Amino acid sequence: MDSLKERRFAHMADVAWDAAGDGVRRKVGPYDETMTAVLVEFDRGSVGYVHTHPHHQITYIRHGSFEVTIGEEKQVLGGGDFYYIPADVPHGVVALEDSALVDFFSPCRLDLVKGK
Repeated sequence: MDSLKERRFAHMADVAWDAAGDGVRRKVGPYDETMTAVLVEFDRGSVGYVHTHPHHQITYIRHGSFEVTIGEEKQVLGGGDFYYIPADVPHGVVALEDSALVDFFSPCRLDLVKGK
């Protein structure tokens, strides 16, 4: 599939999965210079290790449940919940069951869309 840059409609079934770690895979969705959308699936017990980046992030939990760490805080969130991460704040997740989420980043996560 060609680039999803500035794509108005994105049929994600046509986008290949990228391995993002043990039990974690992702598909980069539509993006432009100001934002990026990313679908991420986790097998039960998979970890999105604590990390930081200079982007603001809003995440929507599509289904399943996660233990979410943002800074020094931890909460269990499930399908339909959102969380917000300011730029440069350490954060990570642990999937408590097979789960999926959608990340929205601003500005664009160039490291994720490189080569797309």
